[in-house]
Amino acid sequence: VRPVRYLPGIPAPVKQPEKINLVIFRENTEDVYAGVEWEAGSPVAREILGLVNARLVEEGKAAIASDSAIGIKPMSYHNTRRLVARAIRYALAEGYSSVTLVHKGNIMKYTEGAFRDWGYQVAREEFAQQTLTEEELQREPGGRLPPGKVLINDRIADAMFQQLLLRPEEYGVLATPNLNGDYLSDAAAAQVGGLGMAPGANMGERCALFEATHGSAPKYAGLDKVNPGSLILSGVEMLRFMGWQ
Repeated sequence: VRPVRYLPGIPAPVKQPEKINLVIFRENTEDVYAGVEWEAGSPVAREILGLVNARLVEEGKAAIASDSAIGIKPMSYHNTRRLVARAIRYALAEGYSSVTLVHKGNIMKYTEGAFRDWGYQVAREEFAQQTLTEEELQREPGGRLPPGKVLINDRIADAMFQQLLLRPEEYGVLATPNLNGDYLSDAAAAQVGGLGMAPGANMGERCALFEATHGSAPKYAGLDKVNPGSLILSGVEMLRFMGWQ
């Protein structure tokens, strides 16, 4: 969980960093970051390529080059729903007006496309009285979001990068797979002063760990060169998580 907001007085590279006030929920156990991959030319890579290429040829598709490294991109129903449900509950509790599912489902239809579809599904099944889709919003009087409701929408990941720069004020909570969330949270943090201003939290069902987004920087210890904001703000998020609002 990575909140990104501007604190007055911090140097920022964009003209209106104060427009950014969002929280990114990044699934942190799956996607290509699961680390399931094999080196090109290894016995396992050759074995997998043999199975995959046989199926591709059967389906009339081009085979994958035999000297390719192989990686697996898992994206599960359970973990996607868990993440999106957490994001929706957060938006409702903290007064954010939208949860945006960020994906590349236009290309990766069965992984990131499923992330999008499962996200809408959990909103429909578990939060039907508290959420609206963009299509449903158009049927509301004046197209306005009713008080207490959260808009559920989705954006293609590369378009979302542009939205962060041009119209960040239109977004509140982003729910993303692992890789998209990594890029987007760093890019958003850059707009409000860099990773030195970016707190982070890793939340599970039973416990949570709070840490600076950029990790540790031991070679700069004691040199008065590094912004401690990320660690301090991570401590703030821990206290808020514990109920110290």
